Amino acid sequence: MYNVALVTEEKCVAKKGCRLCIMYCPEANTLDLDTEKMIAEVIIDRCKGCELCKVVCDAAKHEAIEMVAVNSDGTLMEKAGESAELGQAYSG
Repeated sequence: MYNVALVTEEKCVAKKGCRLCIMYCPEANTLDLDTEKMIAEVIIDRCKGCELCKVVCDAAKHEAIEMVAVNSDGTLMEKAGESAELGQAYSG
């Protein structure tokens, strides 16, 4: 099990010009703007769970991103799983 970022649509203010999570994500093409809904969108298969997007979003007081556990088969868990420590996905 590992964690990935998940954007809460109702809290995301990308439509107002915020793109901090997209700009600060260290993994290319992982966070993108959904131009139809005008919200940030996480490409689950690419997310490494580093939580940098969450840290940036929380610092901006939007709190629109949460970390959600993913099962080994790639499906999101219904309940919040144990949080990975910051940078856990990048450790050897």
